[in-house]
Amino acid sequence: MASPLKEQRQQLILETINDYRQVTVSELSRRFGVSDVTIRRDLRELAARGALRRAHGGAVLATPVPPEPPVVQRMVQAENCKECIGRAAAALVSDGASVFIGSGSTTAYVARNLVGRKNLTVVTNALNIATELAAAQGVTVIVTGGMMRASELSLVGHIAEQSLCEVRVDKVIMGMRAISLKAGMTNDYLPEVMTDRTIIEMAPELIVVADHTKFGQVASAYVAPVERITVLVTDSDTDPQTLAHLEEVGVRVIVADIMS
Repeated sequence: MASPLKEQRQQLILETINDYRQVTVSELSRRFGVSDVTIRRDLRELAARGALRRAHGGAVLATPVPPEPPVVQRMVQAENCKECIGRAAAALVSDGASVFIGSGSTTAYVARNLVGRKNLTVVTNALNIATELAAAQGVTVIVTGGMMRASELSLVGHIAEQSLCEVRVDKVIMGMRAISLKAGMTNDYLPEVMTDRTIIEMAPELIVVADHTKFGQVASAYVAPVERITVLVTDSDTDPQTLAHLEEVGVRVIVADIMS
C-alpha cells in the first residue's frame, strides 16, 4: 500500500496518539510503510507544533486543553467580552459582501451584529449561526449539510466539506479552540479538522475571533499556522507580547474595546 502523503500521515499519527495516548516509532513505521527516520522527522515536526510530546522510542499525547462546555452554555459566559469582539469583527463586513461564519459562541455574537445589514450573504456550517440570522431581512443564509456535532451545533465531515468546496466568499470568520505561536491553531475534535481546513481555503481573508483564554493553549489536532490568519479580533487581556509577535508575522490585530 502506498504511503500516505506527509500531511495525511501526520494527521493519522495524531489520531493514533489520541486513541492510544502513546506510540512507538517502530509501530508507526510498520503501519505507514515508511522508514524510522521519516517517522522520527514527523514526530519532531509535530512536537515542535506542540501537538504531541516526544518520548523515548516514540511519542505520547500532549497535555490536552481543558474540555469546553457545549456552545449553548458558552453563550452566557463572558457575554460582554464576546459581544464586543463580535461587534468589532462585524464592523469588518460591508453591505453586499459574502462571508462564511463558523461555529462557536463568539462567532454567534458576530452574527448578531450583522442583523440589519443589506444584501449580505452568509454561509455557515453552524445551526446556531443560521438561527441568529434566520429572520434578518437583508441577509441570505446558506447552510451546509453534514454530520452534526451536537455539543457545537456544527455540521462537519465529508458532506459539509463537499458543500464548502462549491462556495467562495469574500471573508471567513471563525473561532479556534486553541492558539499557540509555536503550535499554531489547533482543535480538540479530530473529525472537525479537515472541515476547518476546507473552511480556511474558502477565501483569501481569514478573520479569527478569540478571547484571551484561547491563547497559549494547544489542542490535539493541528489546523493551520498562525501566519494564515489575516485579522485577529481579541480582547485587551490577551498577552501583548503574543499580539506583537502576531503582528510581526503579518497578522492584523484588532483589540476590541470592552465596555464596563
